[in-house]
Amino acid sequence: MTAPALRVEHRQHQTLTPRLQQAVRLLQLSSLDFAQEVHAALDKNPFLEVDETDAPVVPDASAAPPAEAEAAADEPPPNDGWSAMSPGDRRAGGAGGDVTALDFVAADVGLREYLHGQVHVLPLPPRDLLLAATVIESLDDDGYLRTPLEELAELSGVEPEPAEMLTALRRVQSLDPNGVGARDVRECLVLQLPDIEDPVLRALAARIVTGHLARLAQHDVAGLARLLDSPVEAVEAACERIRHLDPRPGWRHGANDVQYLTPDVVVRRVRGSWFATLNQNIVPRVKLNQAYARLFQQHRDARHGELAASLQEARWTVRNVRQRFSTILKVAEAILRRQHSFLEHGPLAMKPLGLKEIADEVGLHESTVSRVTNNKYMATPVGVFELKYFFSRAMVTASGSTCSPTAIRGVIKEMIDSESPSHPLSDPEIARRLLRQGLSVARRTVTKYRQLLKVAPVERRRRHA
Repeated sequence: MTAPALRVEHRQHQTLTPRLQQAVRLLQLSSLDFAQEVHAALDKNPFLEVDETDAPVVPDASAAPPAEAEAAADEPPPNDGWSAMSPGDRRAGGAGGDVTALDFVAADVGLREYLHGQVHVLPLPPRDLLLAATVIESLDDDGYLRTPLEELAELSGVEPEPAEMLTALRRVQSLDPNGVGARDVRECLVLQLPDIEDPVLRALAARIVTGHLARLAQHDVAGLARLLDSPVEAVEAACERIRHLDPRPGWRHGANDVQYLTPDVVVRRVRGSWFATLNQNIVPRVKLNQAYARLFQQHRDARHGELAASLQEARWTVRNVRQRFSTILKVAEAILRRQHSFLEHGPLAMKPLGLKEIADEVGLHESTVSRVTNNKYMATPVGVFELKYFFSRAMVTASGSTCSPTAIRGVIKEMIDSESPSHPLSDPEIARRLLRQGLSVARRTVTKYRQLLKVAPVERRRRHA
């Protein structure tokens, strides 16, 4: 039996200080969320103030092209006559006065307000107007009525008969937009069938909507033709017309909840070369209040420990702002140097790129590059892309060269765009065509890429001549 023994070992391991942990957390935030954090610090830290100077918060002169080069950009601004007008001439389209162009922009009108406006011009007695208004107020934002009429009758406060509530519903369903007030998708589409001008096509579409909506969703044109005893061409035309109806008519009115992307880096081409610059509009304009800092240093003592911590926090915040956006710009520039062909020639020119390549060039850890590229966006002449979009693993071709999955998706997109509508390409056929081009891609991978491209399966893409 061995006796217990004590042993001392020296080991080194990394630990993250609270300050470093906070820096890591802030680095992976989007720039808008980071700006909110900085603004919160501005509100509570007396040593921070807004920097109102015109100088860039994070100098990036090395990345920006010279002033004379900007005038020779490849894409000059369009000369539409508006930019050349003086501020006074721009008012009211150049007519002068106090009216601006914003006065001619139509204000968003919500769905319910839009429907109330139509009902109130109808010659209705107060009771009927009240019941119609009750229906309108119960509509969901997409225009559907999902509350039973019996419950609406109780909400109206006038104890209407069931026939009265049904009449009120029909009255609302007669309003614009067509399809509003429907209680399900089938009823919504039926309400819009009068929009089909051809009576034969309208009758066929009505049979499909009322009795075979599931097969319509499956794009089973051949099955519908057999069930309806109609030519395939006529059924295909009716299905195509039904697809142009609006299953969410209420969304045409009211403010849309649109999520906008704010780029962190702007890329432009000047005299044949690509340049990346920070979007200065998203960089928090914050600086240290030097007057308060000097005053505190002159009169500090042990009783001012909280103020000393605030001063240290303020200095760290200013430094973190500069370091964060400087890092984002360095990573974006490194990506641009490797993927500029993508901007010039499209997805087919995207090169395989790993985090380690960028990390080695800019002198950062791979995990840092990963955080920098997450929720950070680059605005280019061909679109706005998340920085991590430019990274992909290398796929070896039959010739031994490498290509990126983005390039393969570009090839698949070109194949599908050029396919015959009556004979679309199945995923196995796409895989076989890729193999003939030297790209060995599994069928399930083709399916994955097709879904990423938001392309429907072959059955739903088939169009009968």
